[in-house]
Amino acid sequence: MLVLAIGDIIGRPGRRATRELLPELKQELGLDLVIANAENTAGGLGLTPATADELFATGVDVLTSGNHIWAQKEIFPYLEGKLPILRPLNYPPRVPGRGYLVIKQTMIVNLIGRTFMGDFDCPFRAMDKLLAEVKPKPAVIIIDFHAEATSEKIALGRYLDGRVSAVLGTHTHVGTIDAHLLPKGTAYVTDIGMTGPMDSVIGDDTKSVIHHFLTMLPHHLSVGKGKTEFNAILIKIDEASGKATGIERIYREVA
Repeated sequence: MLVLAIGDIIGRPGRRATRELLPELKQELGLDLVIANAENTAGGLGLTPATADELFATGVDVLTSGNHIWAQKEIFPYLEGKLPILRPLNYPPRVPGRGYLVIKQTMIVNLIGRTFMGDFDCPFRAMDKLLAEVKPKPAVIIIDFHAEATSEKIALGRYLDGRVSAVLGTHTHVGTIDAHLLPKGTAYVTDIGMTGPMDSVIGDDTKSVIHHFLTMLPHHLSVGKGKTEFNAILIKIDEASGKATGIERIYREVA
């Protein structure tokens, strides 16, 4: 099967790029499943029901998230509903939503890192627990690991090598060049990269960010404008074994 994972979609520019590119990519590549990180789609911070619906209409099957999923409170009831939206699995108990789902014989899992991120439950142990408890366990398992530290991301990839089909990093918005297959058959990349404005600082308005660094005054996120980059990872997976057989970066630009 062929799975496309789209990196952090930033505001209106990211949504527009996804809308313009994804239908053609689905036809060109023959995609079976599309996953997108959507925690920055609503004005650059959070997810709303309207922006979620917009992404589903483009052909996205599952929306993952991270630490900004709580920025727009109107999404909370939808996290408990039937829409395929995930929040990180290793948040403390009793927070809204779910950390994994099974769709098209594939288990999608959302995890969040702890290094430079916050006091969350251990993502390594949370994944061990999930793999032990899910019955029946699908052969194909894909993880969006929303984390800051490259070392933590790489360590999780190595830890789960051979037990899941893919570990795909999000959160830093800067795509990395290390997309490869681990020794036991897990596809890995440290960060998919963002789908958002190129003339920006990881999606944020450049002048605003520089002013913040020069003055250290409080800074309100303002999505950049102009040409947009689309970053995604394409994974080829053997459906019977769950082993990844190929991984490649997909990059496009939208004027």
